[in-house]
Amino acid sequence: VLKGWVHPVITDKDGNATTELKPEEDWSKEEDELALRNSKALNGLFNGVNKNMFRLIKQCTVAKDAWEILKTTHEGTSK
Repeated sequence: VLKGWVHPVITDKDGNATTELKPEEDWSKEEDELALRNSKALNGLFNGVNKNMFRLIKQCTVAKDAWEILKTTHEGTSK
């Protein structure tokens, strides 16, 4: 997992991103596809680990975050 999914946000009239989340019905086709890919990746991670590992990642909503937790748990850190 190279890059994490980010929930789409509403942009102001100047094209600047706000902190307000965009309603799902307003997502573009690309935003919807990226969200679907994130969901599928999370589902794969959730179903591919044992109960102990699942407890570590069950709160994650972004596949990259779950992946990083699993990676650190298995490999440790380089520090």
